[in-house]
Amino acid sequence: MEQEKGNLSINSENFLPIIKKWLYTDKDIFIREIVSNGCDAVTKLKKLMLLGEADNIPADEKFSIRVVCDPENKVIQVIDNGIGMTADEIKKYINQIAFSGASDFLAKYGEKSENENNDIIGHFGLGFYSAFMVADKVEIDSLSYMEGAESAKWICDGGIDYEMSAGTRTTHGTTITMYLGEDGKEFADESTLYGALKKYCEYMPVEIYFDTIDNDDKSEEGVENGDDNSEEGTKKTVTSAEELAEVLKNENSEDNENEGGESSEDKKEEPEQLPLNETNPLWLRKPSECTDEQYKELYHHMFGDMRDPLFWIHLNMDYPFRLKGILYFPRLLSDMEAVDGTVKLYSNQVYIADNIKEVIPEFLLILKGVLDCPDLPLNVSRSALQNDGYASKMSTYITKKVADKINSLFKNNREEYEGFCDDINLFFKYGSMKEDNFYDKIKGSLLYKTTEGKHKTLDEYIEDNKEKNGTKVYYVTDENQQIQYINLFKSQGMEAIVMPSAIDKPFVNYLEYRAEGKFTMERIDSDLSDTLKGDEEENETLNSEFKTLFSGILGKDKLNVKVENLKTDSISAMILLSERERRLMDMLETYKDDESLQSLYSNTTVEETLVLNGSNKLIKSLEELKNIPGKEEETKLICEQVYDLALMSQKQLTSEQMTSFIERSNILLEKLAQSESK
Repeated sequence: MEQEKGNLSINSENFLPIIKKWLYTDKDIFIREIVSNGCDAVTKLKKLMLLGEADNIPADEKFSIRVVCDPENKVIQVIDNGIGMTADEIKKYINQIAFSGASDFLAKYGEKSENENNDIIGHFGLGFYSAFMVADKVEIDSLSYMEGAESAKWICDGGIDYEMSAGTRTTHGTTITMYLGEDGKEFADESTLYGALKKYCEYMPVEIYFDTIDNDDKSEEGVENGDDNSEEGTKKTVTSAEELAEVLKNENSEDNENEGGESSEDKKEEPEQLPLNETNPLWLRKPSECTDEQYKELYHHMFGDMRDPLFWIHLNMDYPFRLKGILYFPRLLSDMEAVDGTVKLYSNQVYIADNIKEVIPEFLLILKGVLDCPDLPLNVSRSALQNDGYASKMSTYITKKVADKINSLFKNNREEYEGFCDDINLFFKYGSMKEDNFYDKIKGSLLYKTTEGKHKTLDEYIEDNKEKNGTKVYYVTDENQQIQYINLFKSQGMEAIVMPSAIDKPFVNYLEYRAEGKFTMERIDSDLSDTLKGDEEENETLNSEFKTLFSGILGKDKLNVKVENLKTDSISAMILLSERERRLMDMLETYKDDESLQSLYSNTTVEETLVLNGSNKLIKSLEELKNIPGKEEETKLICEQVYDLALMSQKQLTSEQMTSFIERSNILLEKLAQSESK
């Protein structure tokens, strides 16, 4: 082949600087593009072999990609034994920037392989030019699979000029050589390059091997194992490019004998080099072929979480779009862990990105998992996905599959489901509020823990408590704080559902909104059910006297005071706060930092009701004490103490309130001790 020089077919001399600055957000993505092009080349050749159009290729040929790092010379090579290119194809697919070789291949051969998946993952064109993000000079050395083809070499130093000449390859495939520049020098470090390969290429469909050239020690045998052969694969260290060529040549020779007739048993045994990637990941297999241990192992490996997931969903869709994947429901120890979910998106086993909400419903992003969407382009444009029909259908399908799994667990494995529903209730609630149709699908399977330690749906709770609650659904937000109210409920055979998370505040409003008047939500301390009251009629005079007494001592004009004979004598007093007013205060609390609402927040006060238990001995004694001359101080101390005790059952005291409570307790104990010592 005669040497040729020319110009790349582009309209701007600033094209490559633009590539370096703006084509991709992360520089390390270049390795994904170059290696996926190698996978593409192998996939094309395999397809031609199946179609009988590459009879000159041995049927048992081992296909692979090698990534070679030369740290001293700051050079990276990506070598494949795929379809290769002729000089004319290099001119067509490389010099005409952004021309898609993959698209052209599919147009030519797609009709011949209607029953095959056209899994062409790379796009020789812009993807290839990502090499210039890290390299000052790039070489292509390629030999086409076609009989009689001549190798061709293409060289470009980052400008608009290129050189072409005869290549040096003697076997079909392509070698991409990148001479790293200042922008990419960190990738000359083998650990950095290996990390990028694991990030993007760990599940690509062609075996990938990682080699390093050791220029410092020429005496080494040239083989070095990695630390973990079983999982991370192995790397091979060779002392020269020539030795690497020999390694590649030997790998395609027969295993049982060499050209001189020497049996493999007589040869020096070397540890087998393992690929760094898994070419048949779990999510591409049929669920029936996967074991629980394999699912857990993949979870631990991909997400670094040593805890086992609660359960998982294996997605396997082929029509009207292709989607495969596994979604894991992790065990959450706190609400904060809910923000740490990761759903990895792949396209034909090539990693794209994490948590792309245009494909993955946003509420599922608190889960962990992997989705492989072959119908999506490798270089995902989020703005394009917003209007992409496939993306919308995928999102709907994923939501349906998750809902189906939850409903199936509820119907068929309720005991197991109850065992972990508390761990995933946060997901249910968040998902319901984000997508109404998700709530509609799972509302009959949502379980709520009750103060009796049971798990019930809302329908079950309402049915079990309708005689005492009517259409009210009582709930508690803090079982420890509100234990006084809970005990009162339990004494009358009543129960409430437990809703302790921060997300429960808006979720309560959501449930009531979706109930459409069928039930109302009331916190356990918002009102007294008639079931909890005694038979005696209300004493208006006593109410008025105690209201005057407590309002004056506490300085609370809006304090309502009522005396009720509760069906227990262990509670001296309770504070009730209207459900509506408390929700208003919760809302204002949320927005208190908003300057436009600060004045509203600071000036809003709510009416609270202090319920004094007429059946309690302390209240009966206080009724007598308040009328005894000279006992004003004791009456004041006891009134303040009764109020604080009631308040502590509803919420935490402020630091000032707690200080006063402790000081007052000491005074009362001192007075009690003095009276007993007389």
